[in-house]
Amino acid sequence: MVLDTAKIRKQLIGFIRTEVTKAGFRKGIVGLSGGVDSALVVYLAVEALGKENVMALLLPYKTSNPDSLRDALEVVKLLGIRSETIDITPMVDAYLSKAGEVNQVRKGNIMARQRMIVLYDVSAREEALVIGTSNKTESLLGYGTLFGDTACAINPIGDLYKTQIWQMAEAVGVQRKIIDKEPTADLWAGQSDEGELGFAYRQVDLLLHAMVTRGESDEKLKASGFDPAFIGRVKDLIRRNEFKRRPPLIASLS
Repeated sequence: MVLDTAKIRKQLIGFIRTEVTKAGFRKGIVGLSGGVDSALVVYLAVEALGKENVMALLLPYKTSNPDSLRDALEVVKLLGIRSETIDITPMVDAYLSKAGEVNQVRKGNIMARQRMIVLYDVSAREEALVIGTSNKTESLLGYGTLFGDTACAINPIGDLYKTQIWQMAEAVGVQRKIIDKEPTADLWAGQSDEGELGFAYRQVDLLLHAMVTRGESDEKLKASGFDPAFIGRVKDLIRRNEFKRRPPLIASLS
């Protein structure tokens, strides 16, 4: 799964520049969380569009880790781009106060969708295209909120597995501490991606690459040493979350 990072970097920069222009825009806007995915996208967007045409939106909630905001602001400073920080706490809590008992997953979805409401509103104000930050591993496993963090106009990193994101981030110069930090959506204190998924990204990416990219059969996957229960669980996640990866289905009447 080792990438030709120079080649992919050039392709992704060209993709952003072409698609933003094709849509009739000059500027792009990114929800910058302090994590490696959004940091990589901002770095690529600056190369594609110029720092004067990229804006980062930082959207913390009251339980967000302060380190995430600090890391995001460091990216902003290093790249010299415009940014705006908008606390989503009052908006989210106004709804939660009327929603009754809400579990952590529902609350996380509410936060993710509120962030996207703000991101799209500011994009309209700025006349900037929303650039997405979800990777291929998350997409295949359904680890994302529909019309929340998965929403965007274009997504330059959507065909990169998480482990490839780390490779690309290193290649473009994202800070080492961001690359090395534990992956988290930062939806509640102590939350981590791998803790929720129940397996490590490096572990599942090997399976996904063999299963999806190379199209290997279950028999070959088992022969390669993958646990049958692990194969079954990942295949079930891919199948159950297919609806998140496609546009809404419209009943055809003509």
